[in-house]
Amino acid sequence: MQPQVALIGVVMGSCVALLAGLVMTLLVFLLLPEFHERLAGEFQPLLQAIAWAVLLTAAAVAAFIGQLRLRPWRMYAQFALAAAVLLAGWNYWPS
Repeated sequence: MQPQVALIGVVMGSCVALLAGLVMTLLVFLLLPEFHERLAGEFQPLLQAIAWAVLLTAAAVAAFIGQLRLRPWRMYAQFALAAAVLLAGWNYWPS
């Protein structure tokens, strides 16, 4: 296995774990309607975090598959992953 595949695989695994945790949190929000008022302020940021996690996961999966199979478009996928990580970091960086 190529070292770059392993590195992208670690990033991809982290993105998938992040997305799974956020989706499970959403399920808890939806399954506890008695706390809807208390959690109402957290629902919109949770949906935004899920959208960012989906973007990161999709870019990581594309970069992983492209690098693993040595596709000609793999550099574009890696640039997309780097851009997604930078954008997510810029979005969540404290002001």
